[in-house]
Amino acid sequence: MAVWALGINHTTAPLDLRGRFAYAIDQVEPTLKALRSSMSRQPEAAILSTCNRTEIYCAGEHSDMDHTLDWLAHSGGVSPSLLRSHAYTLRDGLAARHAFRVASGLDSMVLGEPQILGQLKDAVRVAEQAGALGTTLNQLFQRSFAVAKEVRTSTEIGAHSISMAAAAVRLASQLFEDMGEIRVLFVGAGEMVELAATHFAARNPKGIAIANRTLERGERLASRFGGEVMRLADLPGRLHEFDAVISCTASTLPIIGLGAVERALKARKHRPMFMVDLAVPRDIEPEVKDLEDVYLYTVDDLASVVQTGQASRQAAVAQAEAIIDAGVQSFLHWMDKRGTVPLILQLNAQADEWRAMELARARKLLAKGENVDAVLEALSKGLTQKMLHGAMAELHAGDAEARERASSAIQHFFLRKER
Repeated sequence: MAVWALGINHTTAPLDLRGRFAYAIDQVEPTLKALRSSMSRQPEAAILSTCNRTEIYCAGEHSDMDHTLDWLAHSGGVSPSLLRSHAYTLRDGLAARHAFRVASGLDSMVLGEPQILGQLKDAVRVAEQAGALGTTLNQLFQRSFAVAKEVRTSTEIGAHSISMAAAAVRLASQLFEDMGEIRVLFVGAGEMVELAATHFAARNPKGIAIANRTLERGERLASRFGGEVMRLADLPGRLHEFDAVISCTASTLPIIGLGAVERALKARKHRPMFMVDLAVPRDIEPEVKDLEDVYLYTVDDLASVVQTGQASRQAAVAQAEAIIDAGVQSFLHWMDKRGTVPLILQLNAQADEWRAMELARARKLLAKGENVDAVLEALSKGLTQKMLHGAMAELHAGDAEARERASSAIQHFFLRKER
């Protein structure tokens, strides 16, 4: 059995390229089915897609990395050579190590951040629902969850980590002298927006609004923070009312355009606007960043902010890596043992067949009134002869070298002294 993984993340690929391979959670199941149906031998598969990474994990009888990469490139509308120049490809132990590091937060932009573990669990759940998760990947991910838990409880890897939401608040506080005097608009109502709204609400801004496609979900989030809710369609006409805009939706196209921001700035008489685009693909057109009086940050722009304090956690990284090493070795040992399972099953089946044959013969002899001791003797001899037949044949056949190999094997398996 082979395991392979490929992906792109915030360290290997630019934001716009990552955006081509971003899958909303409801897109993952059909995408998995399309990937597997493109292969003659459908492998186990799972897809992890977040704002910072898209990764495919597969397991099958034989690694099919090239086809997997070509398929992913085609799905994102880019050439395989372009994707290959930004992707990482990992097999077996290296694939397992990567999964364990991702689950533990060691491969995240925010070192030790816990959100990725929940996202990985969601990816596994969707793969299971799609019928794409088999024994091997299930073991890989369950072990990655266990390793992540041990890393989190046994090390200080997550101590003092700065989340993307906290980083956004820190940047906003550098622009606005009094955070209690600003109005904040959140576009979307997902987990990332909820986290950002929680951080901004702690600063008691003058007003909070949630713009979302479905008002019901937006109202639930707005009610938590005493804010108002609006439809996305109303956003362009009201954009000028807000000093800070934080957006993270699953839209495949930008929902805040250059023209809308220009009109908002004019209405604001060019008072500054702070904007954070946490979405991949982008929610805010990149040209907005070139406007005067607009301070636009993407997930990649926040990288330098979230690295603050990372040096103090490097000692914990060494501890975490040791835990991961042990986890990888345990998984590879499980993989090696699993390779012998078919042979074990065959041996058990063959032994059961011989036993059934000799038992049937013994029952017939007993039914005829044969002596019980004689029947038991015949039963034991019959089983012994069947078990030793192959070994005896090897000792009497072939050349001297083959007989020597057979002799060593037979001594090892049949003549070992019990310790």
